[in-house]
Amino acid sequence: MTTPVNLHRLLFALIVLMTTGCDKPSPISSGRRTIDSAQVMHGKALFEQNCARCHGATAQGDPLWRQRNPDGTFPPPPLDGTGHAWHHSHDWLHEVIISGTEPQGRMPAWGGKLNDQEVDDIIAWFQSLWPDEVYAAWWEMEHRKHTANQ
Repeated sequence: MTTPVNLHRLLFALIVLMTTGCDKPSPISSGRRTIDSAQVMHGKALFEQNCARCHGATAQGDPLWRQRNPDGTFPPPPLDGTGHAWHHSHDWLHEVIISGTEPQGRMPAWGGKLNDQEVDDIIAWFQSLWPDEVYAAWWEMEHRKHTANQ
């Protein structure tokens, strides 16, 4: 039986395939997804020290992340590719980690504790968890944004 998460991933993969041309290489096959193992391992350690308490050991987030808490905020979302983090640019993800989401949300600002490189390492780690089709869609969005700004 197909679970809602698997169905969501299948539908997403179909959308990605339908919206990309056959003559256009995917970001994955053209080598755009590079993983610096040292950066990812450092990011994992930093995530475990600073983020796992709320987002979960495997960045799975709170199971009820889409439902508001009694105070109107949302629980911590998954960062493992099953939530909405991939909809956001690297710059946005970086800024949210540095500045936090308070008072609208519960995420504290980490700018006083983590430097820019450490934040980038954390992002590299949780992006390494994303399925290839999710990363490919994020990369295309990121690439379009940078191309439009040039």
